[in-house]
Amino acid sequence: MTKQKRAVTRVQAQETTKLTQRSFAIFLLISALLLALPGIALAQNYQFNTINVEGNQRIESAAVLNYAGIKKGQTVSAGDLNGAYQRILASGLFETVEITPSGTSLKIKVEEFPTINLIRFEGNARLKDDALAGMIQSQSRHVLNPSIAERDAANIAEAYSLQGRMAARVTPRVIRRSENRADLVFEIFEGGVTEIERVSFVGNKEFSDRRLRRVLGTKQAGLLRGLIKQDTFVTDRVEFDKQVLRDFYLSRGFVDFRTTGVNAELARERDGYFVTFNIQEGQQFKFGKISAVSEVKGAVASEYLDALKIKPGVVYSPLLIESSIARLERLALKQGLDFVRVDPRITRNERDLSLDIEFAIVRGPRIFVERIDVEGNTATLDRVIRQQFRIVEGDPFNPREIRESAERIRALGFFENAEVNAREGSSPDQVVVDVDVVEKPTGSLSFGGTYSTNDGIGIIVKFSENNFLGRGQKLSLSFATASELDDYAFTFVEPFLLGRDLAFGLVLRYQEAEPDQVRFSNTVGEFSPSLSFPVSEFGNLTLKYTGKNEKLQIAASQAIPGSIIDSEAATGDIWKSSLGYSYRYDTRDRGLDPNSGVLLEFGQDFGGLGGDYEFIQTTAKAVAQTRVYHEEITLRAVFEGGALYSPNRDSRITDRFVLNSQKMRGFEPFGIGPRERGVTATQDDALGGNYFAVARFEAEFPLGLPEEYGINGGVFYDVGSLWGLDNSSANVLYEDFSLRHVIGVSLFWDTPIGPLRFNFTKALRKETYDVEQNFDFTISAQF
Repeated sequence: MTKQKRAVTRVQAQETTKLTQRSFAIFLLISALLLALPGIALAQNYQFNTINVEGNQRIESAAVLNYAGIKKGQTVSAGDLNGAYQRILASGLFETVEITPSGTSLKIKVEEFPTINLIRFEGNARLKDDALAGMIQSQSRHVLNPSIAERDAANIAEAYSLQGRMAARVTPRVIRRSENRADLVFEIFEGGVTEIERVSFVGNKEFSDRRLRRVLGTKQAGLLRGLIKQDTFVTDRVEFDKQVLRDFYLSRGFVDFRTTGVNAELARERDGYFVTFNIQEGQQFKFGKISAVSEVKGAVASEYLDALKIKPGVVYSPLLIESSIARLERLALKQGLDFVRVDPRITRNERDLSLDIEFAIVRGPRIFVERIDVEGNTATLDRVIRQQFRIVEGDPFNPREIRESAERIRALGFFENAEVNAREGSSPDQVVVDVDVVEKPTGSLSFGGTYSTNDGIGIIVKFSENNFLGRGQKLSLSFATASELDDYAFTFVEPFLLGRDLAFGLVLRYQEAEPDQVRFSNTVGEFSPSLSFPVSEFGNLTLKYTGKNEKLQIAASQAIPGSIIDSEAATGDIWKSSLGYSYRYDTRDRGLDPNSGVLLEFGQDFGGLGGDYEFIQTTAKAVAQTRVYHEEITLRAVFEGGALYSPNRDSRITDRFVLNSQKMRGFEPFGIGPRERGVTATQDDALGGNYFAVARFEAEFPLGLPEEYGINGGVFYDVGSLWGLDNSSANVLYEDFSLRHVIGVSLFWDTPIGPLRFNFTKALRKETYDVEQNFDFTISAQF
């Protein structure tokens, strides 16, 4: 080996030796550290022979030690001490906590939160102190907890936001007092109402924004924004409006309707919202083929098909499906078939946009109602709630009937909330129906005012109780006075007499009337009990008895001897006793078409049962209405008539018909019909008539104003006549049938204080001595 190669080998060996030495040194260092770690860990362990608690005044030392979880002689680590610190602080009783270990001693120093001396609210005007106090958890004479105080402030701010005051701020302040006490003050900035400046829709083609806004509970701010509560932005109300929109479209055949989103943008000034509903209407579907099939022995499909009222071509509505199912299930019960269910099977036809409905009569599961449990009612009797069920314990269970019963319970108006749920009973074939209700006040004392061109200014005072003594009975006392009329009334209604769908009513009334248009005054005392019950899906029948004492008077200064009215007044007091009935058939807003409906009324009273006056009085009324032009315009036609037959020909002015503005517009209440003139130079007595017939045609439509103003317009055409007397004379005019024709325009203003109506009329045809009324204004308000 050469000298050069030996030198290289020697250098490599030296480097190898140095590397080995470095590795050995690193190994020794790591070993030393590993040996030292147990010593380090041991240095962080503590064992205390004494534990002292300092600074506590109300809280016992034992309670502090209990929160700490450290005992004498116990070995604890630094982590355990930190855990003790966190537990003591989390108790919410102490403002500051210090834990200091010193050898075998541990010192725990605390500073207690002060006791709340009193709680005040400052800056609130819209919400009173009592209401705010019910929203907070902090209480006087309890320990002040900042976290709870912050939550209380958030709850108060949320209450203001529900009133539309989104800018409201609530700041809790603590004012220190002596003896570790403090006052808790909630400083409130209520801010202004965050109104809804605009509600708009994107995606609607069939219905205008105006029509859809009328459906919503959320309203735009208008002229009377200080009185209209619906114009404030409330998130929960918007969610409810989404469901209302869906129900609106579904009831009109738009089965694919959905709300894709709702955008609520706050204005730059933070004083108003712009709410936009993004919707997809889809196509409108109508009913196609209607059929029925039976899978139950004894149920003939053709009989069930004949019972259906739905016809092909009618706009589809889920409500019609539900009512049809109810009708068929009632038919099954009449046939003695239990556990029968009606299953609607729907086939969609995209080509002609129709839905074929097959009502399948099937056998449901054999499940019985074990019992009905009612909870939450403290004032309302159980039977009032149970009466809303068409089933009782032991009957077959019907989910649809349970849903309908829940709706009837809510419709009573006695409860803030009513939940009806079914759960499994003592066995799989038994069901327990739970009814949980939250009651609300059902009585009210109201004061109101009215004004009309005919009666002048009036005052109304009314006390009503819709759940009298918790029995579901309605009772009301009212007093109304105007320049021409004083009216005192007592009304009582028992809606479920003897536990049946039979309503008993009682009316006691006393009236004193002195109309300006006539020479007489009239005093009436009335007693009228009645029974009312349904006879069909849309029909109702009422049977009644009426006893009246009527006193017709004429002041001596206004007497005209020999006149018809004076002769009638000379008969003095008259006792009228009659039996009667009335039938009412109403499909408006409940029939096959949500935009059309009819009302039919017919009634008769037969007098002479022990009274002083024998008569037969017949009245009839027919109303047909529909909405056209995308439901923007309402068309209405009304036909009304009456006849009075007196076998002894002894009717009086108070018995005969009079046409007021509710029956025919354009004339004063005693403005048309038979009149007696000529007994004296100034005599002009309206006599009323034994017969009347009126036809009214009207249209209501928007005027193009923002709908939040609640102002709409209308036009009308009235034609009618009042004629016929039992006793006449040569001085009587217009005793025969003679038509009057009136046209007019109306202005409707729906205000928070009551509906206002202005009528401007012009008589196209009248008689010489008829008394016109070219302007009529009415208002009714409740305070």
